[in-house]
Amino acid sequence: MAQRLATEYVMTCLELTETDMTRFLDLIALHQISPRVKVTENGVQEVSFQDDSGESVSLTFERRNGKFVCEGSCRFKNVKLANVMRKAVSQFKGDAIVNRIYPAFTMNYVYKRGAVVKISEITAKYKKLVYEYKDTVGQLERLFRQDDVEREIRLVQNRIDDLLDERNRSRAPEVHRALDEQLKRLTHRLFVLEA
Repeated sequence: MAQRLATEYVMTCLELTETDMTRFLDLIALHQISPRVKVTENGVQEVSFQDDSGESVSLTFERRNGKFVCEGSCRFKNVKLANVMRKAVSQFKGDAIVNRIYPAFTMNYVYKRGAVVKISEITAKYKKLVYEYKDTVGQLERLFRQDDVEREIRLVQNRIDDLLDERNRSRAPEVHRALDEQLKRLTHRLFVLEA
């Protein structure tokens, strides 16, 4: 097994409620890592944590709409710190792009709402897709619910009915010709939609 050199959170976005923030600090402490929280006058909280080897990471949480939001990047050489961050992204439904760096390659992970949706292997010569989440059931449901064509068919049918009523009320041949042209276009459109 290749030795991991570092884990780089290229892009991270965590949104935590007050309760989540407490649970986040508990998660860090659960891994025998002591978090330090520094609160600035504008409500920004800087959470620093350091492992036994002395490696330290700081995350800045800004107050936005009643939540603590952390957006940014960080790099871990220590696997223990990287695992804490991975668990936090997963547990608190965060979004992230993560590079796990090895001597000959990099594994790139994309997290959406705490779940891995894509994994790629990157070397100097190629980028290979290893895994990609496909929401097949969701795509089929959306496709099934998509009723744009049915709605347009109903609209065209209603317009045809209105034009036929108007044609029946009119006695003028020039009005009939104009209505017949519109009816011709609409019946062709209806034929295309129903095909």
